[in-house]
Amino acid sequence: MATIALPGDVVAVPDDPAALRLGPGLTQLLGAVTAVKAGLVCEDSGNRLWLNASQKRYIPSVGEPVLAVVQAKHAENFRVDIGGPHPALLPVLAFEGATKRNRPNLDVGALVYARVSLANKDMDPEIECVNPATSKADGFGELKGGTVVKCSLGMCRSLMAKNSPILEGLSSLFPFETAIGMNGRVWINAETTRQIVLAANFIRAADGAPPSRIPSMLKALKKRVEETDDGDDMDADS
Repeated sequence: MATIALPGDVVAVPDDPAALRLGPGLTQLLGAVTAVKAGLVCEDSGNRLWLNASQKRYIPSVGEPVLAVVQAKHAENFRVDIGGPHPALLPVLAFEGATKRNRPNLDVGALVYARVSLANKDMDPEIECVNPATSKADGFGELKGGTVVKCSLGMCRSLMAKNSPILEGLSSLFPFETAIGMNGRVWINAETTRQIVLAANFIRAADGAPPSRIPSMLKALKKRVEETDDGDDMDADS
């Protein structure tokens, strides 16, 4: 059962608090984990704890994946939009294999999948396109093609959950790629434009829908996909 926390409430933590990672909405205060805003207390298998709150503006948190749009290019970094209160900085060396001579060439408007590496209220946030644990890209970097869906922050967190019924349901209908940012942006790419549109529209429709409705929505989408496939077969035969 989900636990509701209000600002100032002390939140119960897992058995191993030493390995606990705190996400948005929670802070360590006098040895206790305390809520700084109202929301549902959420926990995942990675010993990460956060508050799922009704929040429109993204507040960067270290380690979170984000979808960023390049706004400007400078000598040492790119200025990017991550949907937060301030633009973020993406250093030109924060890519796998990047050196002073071998720098990434990103145009203004390019879409980048990255992780937050610095989040300080007194400084502009920074992001990086490399996993610090492996020094590899591990999926981070420029994203080409596809489309971006803007949705609630809570929806993004639910999509990031293991065995997400929405993503598993879509993958049973047709293959697609996705990159989910905790900043309210989801990138989707598929084999055909129609599949991209169907997946994007489904995620928009599922945003805010009760979990009990998802199976019936997937069933309706499956019918549309099958009708489309049948129509394609008839066109090919003719």
